[in-house]
Amino acid sequence: MKAALCRRYGAPETVVIEDLPRPRPGSGEVLIAVAAAGLTSGDARIRAAQAPKGMGPLIRLAFGLTGPRHPVLGREYAGRVVETGADAGRFAPGDAVFGITDGLRLGAHAEYLVVKESGLILPRPDNLDEIHAAAFFFGGLTAADFLIDQCALQPGERLLIVGATGAVGSAALQLARHIGAEVTALTSGANLALARDLGADVALDYRSGPVLGQYDVILDVPGLLPGAMAQLAPGGRLGLVTADLRGMLAAMLHPRRSGGRRLCAGIVKETPQAMNRLLAYFHAGAYRPVIGGEFPLQEIAVAHAIAASGHKCGNLVITLAQDRASVEQDLRSCQP
Repeated sequence: MKAALCRRYGAPETVVIEDLPRPRPGSGEVLIAVAAAGLTSGDARIRAAQAPKGMGPLIRLAFGLTGPRHPVLGREYAGRVVETGADAGRFAPGDAVFGITDGLRLGAHAEYLVVKESGLILPRPDNLDEIHAAAFFFGGLTAADFLIDQCALQPGERLLIVGATGAVGSAALQLARHIGAEVTALTSGANLALARDLGADVALDYRSGPVLGQYDVILDVPGLLPGAMAQLAPGGRLGLVTADLRGMLAAMLHPRRSGGRRLCAGIVKETPQAMNRLLAYFHAGAYRPVIGGEFPLQEIAVAHAIAASGHKCGNLVITLAQDRASVEQDLRSCQP
C-alpha cells in the first residue's frame, strides 16, 4: 500500500510517500480501505514537534524523541471494511465506516488502516459522503466539548469565537447557531462571508483592531486573544482550545476567577457517546464539516504547510486512490 510517512520531525517536506506492506487485522480488528483522511493542525504539530509553550517536550515523550515512533500520521478517516479479524462481528466486508484512530498509533494517511472494531468507529450514513466523513470529528468533537460540556453555552448568551472559520471555529459557529446563542465571529477579512453563512450574527476582521464588548462565553481557538478574561461578563466562561502549559495548569488549579468568571481548558473527550451526539447534530441539520481543501496523497506536504500556517479555512482532506480492482477483490475474497 501507499502511505505518507514522517520518520523525523521537521518541515512539511519531511513527509514522504512510501510503499509499505498492507496490514492484516488481528482479533477484534477490521481492515479498512481508506478513501479519505483528515489532515488537521494536530497532525502538523506532531510532524514538526511543535506545540504551545511548555508542551513541546510532551509531544516527544508521547510520540517519539527524534521522530514519530509510528510514522504514518492521521487520525480521522472514512472508507470501507475489506477484512475482519477473528472475533470481529460488529462490521462486515463492504460496510462504509468512518471514525478516529485509537490512542497514539495514528495511521490514517495510508491506503489501508487497521482499527479495533470496539473503538472509535461508526457506520457512515448514506447522506454523509466520504470527504465530509473524513473531516467530521476533529473540529466537531472539540467544538461540542468546549461549548456544551466545558463552557455550558446557553440560548441567548453572547458568544465570541476567535478563529471562527477553521476546523473547530466553523463547527462551533454551526453548533452555537443551533443552541441559539448570539454569536460574534473573529476571523480574517477573506472569511467574513463564510462566518455569516455559518451562523455569525456579527463577523469581524481580526486585523481591524481590538474586539470591544462583554461576552458570556469566549471560545479562543488559537489562544491568541489578549486580555480575554477581562472581556467576559460576570459569570462568563473562557474556553482556551489551544492552551499552553501555563493555561492548562491554571484551568486545572485555579479555574474560578473574580466575578464568577471561569477558565476552561480541559482535554476533549473522545468517546462513542460524544461521536454519536455529534452525528445527531448532523442528522438535525445543525452541523456539517466545512471543507477547505482536498489533496491527493502525493500532495500531502502542501496540505501540511497549509495546516501549519495558522490560516487554514475549514478542514483539509487527503484523498486516497487505491487500486479499486484490488479493493473489490478484497471484498469478494472476504465474503462469508
